[in-house]
Amino acid sequence: MELAVALLVALGIDRWLGEPRESLHPVVWMGNYLVCVGAWVQRHTQQATSKDPDYKSFWLAAIAWCAGAALVLIGAWRLEYAVLWVCDGLLFNVGGGIVPAWDSPLMHSLLAGLLLGLLLKPLLAWALLRSSVQEVESALDVSLDAGRERLRWLVSRDVNQLSEAQVRESAIETLAENLNDSVIAPLFWFVLLGLPGAAFYRFANTADAMWGYRGVSQGHNWEWAGKWAARSDDVLSWIPARLTALLLWAASVMTPGRGPVAWGRLPAQARRTTSPNSGWPMAAMALALRVCLHKPGVYALNEGARAPVAADTALAVHLASKALLALIYLALATIVLIVILAKQGGAP
Repeated sequence: MELAVALLVALGIDRWLGEPRESLHPVVWMGNYLVCVGAWVQRHTQQATSKDPDYKSFWLAAIAWCAGAALVLIGAWRLEYAVLWVCDGLLFNVGGGIVPAWDSPLMHSLLAGLLLGLLLKPLLAWALLRSSVQEVESALDVSLDAGRERLRWLVSRDVNQLSEAQVRESAIETLAENLNDSVIAPLFWFVLLGLPGAAFYRFANTADAMWGYRGVSQGHNWEWAGKWAARSDDVLSWIPARLTALLLWAASVMTPGRGPVAWGRLPAQARRTTSPNSGWPMAAMALALRVCLHKPGVYALNEGARAPVAADTALAVHLASKALLALIYLALATIVLIVILAKQGGAP
């Protein structure tokens, strides 16, 4: 029950209060760590012109990644343990009498869930993602240059030569990809492994975003130094990415007037991207919207379909919202099932 309450509390805080200050944000702390140790790794990395395997930078980066992941896991586990320890030590007034927390499961679960939800919230960012994508569309209403400038905050690609349709495609792709990275996947690992699972995933995903480049990025060669981070994120995101695509399919089915979608094309479309995971939510979104989403010279998802228009951005946000709602129902059902199975397993 603590997991269920924490899930609802975290999403409620995300909706009404948004992100905490940067100085208090654990994902920002992860990024600061990765910047510091990444600079150390780069001092031992081969020049980008070298074609030889750079095993030294690979293993240095792997060790730095593992050290950071261990710190995140230990910290999250200690916080979760502290929350449960505090709740266990509290006394509640139940029926006119004072009882310890373990004799009042409902109060214990509500309080523990509230505290865990406060700790979980910084590890997901649905409200920020949604508003950022909507702001790109609003900026396009002003001018193409304004849309490009707002998109620059969301993507690492060069936006200076993008057309209006390409700016919109990039925003929708970012929405689909980060629906998995910033929302679905952290909640997936939270349901399975609690706060340590969500924190561990966010560290791995942040490391991939900062180190997981092929070749040179911002003057640094990450070809070998970023391999461990990239592969780790690939493994941790494998199931959530496909779950996100499934949830987008469910959201499309639940939307009146959408009609049938050729979902049998999804696996082939998803494989058109270089990433083993990001193509799934992006391809699912392209099929659901019946538009083509492409990165010039790299891939085209749902090729041959029309380019997206302003209404498609609003529909994409709507579908992502419904996908998140479907995940909440699925997560709550999973938690109930786990509790039932646990009780049956403990029965004489």
